[in-house]
Amino acid sequence: MSEEYELKFDPKTIEHLGVKMYSTLPPALAELISNAYDADANEVKLQFHEQNGKPVSITVIDDGYGMSSNDIQDRFLVIGRNRRSADGDIPSPRFGRLPTGKKGLGKLALFGLAEKITVDSTKDNLRNRFSLDWNQLLNADGTYSPETELRDEKRERASNTIIKLSNLKRKTAFDLEGLADSLSRIFIVDDNFKIILQHTNGKKIIISNNRRYAQIKSEFEWGKDYFENEVNEYFGEIEFKFITSETPISPSSGLRGITIFSRGKLVNSPEFFSNSTSSHFFQYLTGWISADFIDLLDEDVISTNRQSINWDNSNMVEFREYLSELISKVNSSWRQKRKDKKENKFKDSTGINQGEWFSKLPDDIRKSAKKIVDSLSDDEGVSETFVPVIEALHKIIPEYPMLHWRHLHEKIRPRIEGYYQNAQYGEAADQGTKIYAQIIREMTNKNVDGTDVAKVFGAGNAQSPIIPDIEIADLTTETGRNIQAGQCAMTRGVMQGFRNPVNHSPIDVVVPQTFSELDCLNILSLISYLATRLDNAKVKSDNVDIAE
Repeated sequence: MSEEYELKFDPKTIEHLGVKMYSTLPPALAELISNAYDADANEVKLQFHEQNGKPVSITVIDDGYGMSSNDIQDRFLVIGRNRRSADGDIPSPRFGRLPTGKKGLGKLALFGLAEKITVDSTKDNLRNRFSLDWNQLLNADGTYSPETELRDEKRERASNTIIKLSNLKRKTAFDLEGLADSLSRIFIVDDNFKIILQHTNGKKIIISNNRRYAQIKSEFEWGKDYFENEVNEYFGEIEFKFITSETPISPSSGLRGITIFSRGKLVNSPEFFSNSTSSHFFQYLTGWISADFIDLLDEDVISTNRQSINWDNSNMVEFREYLSELISKVNSSWRQKRKDKKENKFKDSTGINQGEWFSKLPDDIRKSAKKIVDSLSDDEGVSETFVPVIEALHKIIPEYPMLHWRHLHEKIRPRIEGYYQNAQYGEAADQGTKIYAQIIREMTNKNVDGTDVAKVFGAGNAQSPIIPDIEIADLTTETGRNIQAGQCAMTRGVMQGFRNPVNHSPIDVVVPQTFSELDCLNILSLISYLATRLDNAKVKSDNVDIAE
């Protein structure tokens, strides 16, 4: 075996797949983190070194199983090596992880960040250390021998790998917070893998799944348990969490949309899987889907930089259609949840149940009232400034404005309220006629019903000398006699023209075929008027008029 390592390549391959594809910090470092994960590491630490505010180097340390000299030559230094084909797509021995690496190109990402890469790895107490130089590599003629510093040197130390990036191309200071945010969006971190960022100034950040959406003020969330009756072959293949924020998510945040992960690593940047994203809903949606089956497809549908999926693949076309349907269901749920939340806040602010209020208004009145209410409220409900206005509007337009509900006779209103609440206006009117008849029987002690109740008001003739059982007006005047005769006529009319037809046929047939809801409400208004005339009436008793 040669004492020198060799990297064989076409220099343009390194330049195109390394520098141009991984020119920013997060995706390039994500490749080193993935290597640590695949090496069964429990922890990977990224150290950022600065001097006088300028970046000097980045050191990545993991406690995975390390690399032997053979691993370095036959695996690490082979560009385009498919590790799953070569080593088998099998769980790792320590944590049972399935590999995330596949194409063998991630190592080239390092040249997008630095001109010098030093690799120091120990496995089975044998330490190897070598360096790759960007400028020397580009000037090599298809074969490059890294500078070897240690080869199979015996050392009593735990297995690990240390990769140092120096002669950085970056000129600005490191932003650990921003980097942590970016990395949290690339990985779903499991309990056995810790990612630590550490700065020379002492700052330390441990990346967690919670960090990914820490800046989102969640309003509603959906998991698999919400879709209890979901039937689709893909539903059993995925895990997910969908989140909507209380306020629109900034497009620049990189969080608007649903991210797809496979084997714990991003494979498709956030999107909505819909041809139309004009809905207000899409400004609030974020979340993730874990779809490990994507890595098992015969065709590799994941892009080299793991930012997008090949959606033209037949399996992915079907999967995308399903995701579009799933997001559409979340959209519908979100709208209902927002409506319910807004109505609850409205009720808390005003004491008015908006849903019940609007549901009992006629269409034309409801539209106008809703327009006013919507202009005085927002997603947070009604401000204290506008509460008195809403209350005044509710008083002007109560739940039952067609009958001026609050002005119905007090002996009738409470006994028919249940019918109103269920919009059973025919039953309400029918019950009203019965209550009216009952009041008359109680006043006169006469067992009368139907059209006979009209007789207690006399002959129904303004010129009649007959003294009625119930006198509702001054019969010594022509006006009074007309009012008395009218009470008799209207009582007879409402009993004969409404109550009798309703009682001789099923009410759900008579209403609305014969009488409309408005007819029933008008009948009840008339009953309320007739009952009101009885409040100050005189009742004949033993030929003596007694004030009732």
